[in-house]
Amino acid sequence: MSIFGVHPHPPLRAEGQLPSFDGATEWLNSAPLSPADLRGQVVLVDFWTLTCINWLRTEPYVRAWSQTYRDHGLVVVGVHTPEFSFEHEIERVRCATAQRAIDYPVALDNDYGVWSAFDNHYWPALYFVDREGVIRDHHFGEGRYEQSERVIQRLLGIQRDFVSVSAVGVEAEADRDNLRSPETYLGYARGGHKAPLEHLRLNQWGVAGEWTSRAEKVTLERANGSIAFRFHARDAHLVLSRNASKPIPFRVLLDGDAPGSSNGIDVDEDGGGVLNEGRQYQLVRQRESVRERTLEITFVERDAEAYVFTFG
Repeated sequence: MSIFGVHPHPPLRAEGQLPSFDGATEWLNSAPLSPADLRGQVVLVDFWTLTCINWLRTEPYVRAWSQTYRDHGLVVVGVHTPEFSFEHEIERVRCATAQRAIDYPVALDNDYGVWSAFDNHYWPALYFVDREGVIRDHHFGEGRYEQSERVIQRLLGIQRDFVSVSAVGVEAEADRDNLRSPETYLGYARGGHKAPLEHLRLNQWGVAGEWTSRAEKVTLERANGSIAFRFHARDAHLVLSRNASKPIPFRVLLDGDAPGSSNGIDVDEDGGGVLNEGRQYQLVRQRESVRERTLEITFVERDAEAYVFTFG
């Protein structure tokens, strides 16, 4: 006990040495880094993949920590380990890095070499490393932001107010009080709760038109095909890509009508949107009372690819 009667923070346990980044296939924003290059600095390693809604909601905090503490000796190293096939393309990762204003080093981990070196299993995953190259803490998933920032401060040997984060768009914190729909994959490897389009119940989805089911996605084979989902959440997102040379227009309906003020950032109030790159698209944000709704998205051209619905 201290002389003031207050227990100090317990020591951070050692969780092993910082593994090598040799498995990285390429680097963005930096030359290749090694544990030796980072010795003497506090390191935060952030495993991510560009379509992951959980990572998108943590990124404002990681970005703020990088900007706030870099002059005190913090280095953030992002490790992009792709979940879906199209996320292996470096230009997509480069685009996502620019869109999220990520200016810290990013290791591209297309072969899962770094993932395996850390024995990691999650997106997002944070590993906190001291100046001697020893991992002192970790956290998987969203949340625990103040505790994580406190760990950074302890490793740096400083104390200050926590950063203030105001996240918008797909980065905004989920409305967990109204979140009753789970992440739902559409490919046959992990897909579930599929039902006829006209008889959807909560958390079921279905298709209309000519679709081909593949392990990680469904692909539209003929124009004017639709996907519908019965959900209960403030936000509805869909990971999309395209196997076409030009963008694919789409239209979103909510309970059979244009979404109006419940449109997501990738959809106008009339329901119009464009699939122009592989990423997470926000289709719905209910700005009034959140209730159970049916979302339907129709693509006017073939070759749209849909991977997973996420909600917030």
